[in-house]
Amino acid sequence: MKDRWRGARFGRPRHARKKGPFQPVTHPKPHVEPAAPHGDPHPLAALKSGPLKGEIAVPGDKSISHRALMLGGLATGRTRIRGLLESEDVINTARAMTALGAPAQKNGDVWEVLGRGTGGLRNPEGPIDFGNSGTGARLMMGVIAPHDVTVTMVGDASLSKRPMARVLGPLKAMGVNVEGEGDRLPLTVRGSSRLAPIHYVLPVPSAQVKSAVLLAGLGTAGETSVVEREATRDHTERMLRYFGAEVATAPAPEGTRISVRGQSELTGRDIAVPGDPSSAAFLVAAALIVPGSEVTVRGILVNPTRTGLYTTLQEMGGDVVFLNQREEGGEPVADIRVRYSELSGVTVPAERAPSMIDEYPMLAVVAAFARGVTRMEGLAELKVKESDRLAATVAGLLANGVTTEASGDTLTVEGSGRGVPGGGLVATHLDHRMAMAFLVMGLASDAPVTVDDTAMIATSFPTFQSLMEGIGARFGEATK
Repeated sequence: MKDRWRGARFGRPRHARKKGPFQPVTHPKPHVEPAAPHGDPHPLAALKSGPLKGEIAVPGDKSISHRALMLGGLATGRTRIRGLLESEDVINTARAMTALGAPAQKNGDVWEVLGRGTGGLRNPEGPIDFGNSGTGARLMMGVIAPHDVTVTMVGDASLSKRPMARVLGPLKAMGVNVEGEGDRLPLTVRGSSRLAPIHYVLPVPSAQVKSAVLLAGLGTAGETSVVEREATRDHTERMLRYFGAEVATAPAPEGTRISVRGQSELTGRDIAVPGDPSSAAFLVAAALIVPGSEVTVRGILVNPTRTGLYTTLQEMGGDVVFLNQREEGGEPVADIRVRYSELSGVTVPAERAPSMIDEYPMLAVVAAFARGVTRMEGLAELKVKESDRLAATVAGLLANGVTTEASGDTLTVEGSGRGVPGGGLVATHLDHRMAMAFLVMGLASDAPVTVDDTAMIATSFPTFQSLMEGIGARFGEATK
């Protein structure tokens, strides 16, 4: 049984047999291995490792991958996507677009979507399953909204516990009808080609709500606008412009106003998806805390609305540098070089949270290796992610000998600057980012760190283990 889990792969993409153009994706998960069913967990231990070295690329950005498939389906003509993240979440979005009449198919190294134009989607033959993807489900509500279709949306156990009210509120105000028990999946969404434009002020920062409203606004006879008090990721606005929509951004009394003119015609485009900065964060963090490490991660999205973690790591004293900065497909891209560094605790202000909301578990792990206290403010959103990430992060740190506390929406981590004891078992609560963050912890801890499940890592980063092992990370048999 030695090294039982060593070499296991989280959904490594398979090479699909070549098919005719735009054959619907109806066969089971052609491009990723399925995650283990609930009740069949795949635990794994991360072991103290030597220096991590290498130049690598991570899979494509998940946020952009979702949006490329969706806007490709709403455009007229063919959209070709290179570098699409072939994770379970994104594959489910490809299946959803196919079920709605905009076939998405992989041909060689390129994914192609045959768009039907805004207003052209059709009723699916059955419920659409979004698996674990909150992004896929929430944005798809906006895609469905301006169409005369009825769609039953379902998800896995984790997604079915996550609230949808923030998205459903403005969409209902535009004329969408929703049936279901409360604001959780399963829900039946009835769109309408007679949606009313809306001016909506976001009550809390949310790129998903903003995006859903803007996508719905594509089908209105007028201008739909969203006002955000704090900047959130702007991939939807950038990609809408890239496809030909009329999108305007301007100051407003409450913050920033983003508007889209309805009934704009989108045209299919070629898209190159840059590397996912949220995935790159795990490799960057590992290199920072494992002595002697130097790693370069190539071709990463460095949109300012997504780089809060990297700013924070630099403030902590991390040797993190953006090299070869350029623009690709309307998005800024760079190579990120990181070297092992002695870090110090900092205070991370609440206004930075939207630009790094997915990275707080990883930052908390890094903070455990820093000298002094790191204080992270404005983390209320973490409580309604794939798990209650705030509570789960605290529990994982405590299990590995780290002094930490959560009070309200603030997390504090006390680092000794002398390392982390480790040796704990971390409950991931079916959350991929929790699993990866604490596996990174184990690479620099005195004793192995075990996570109770890794199957769900396939939802966002199928090649996590293989890439980590490629630069020198060590994984082994899960402790009992």
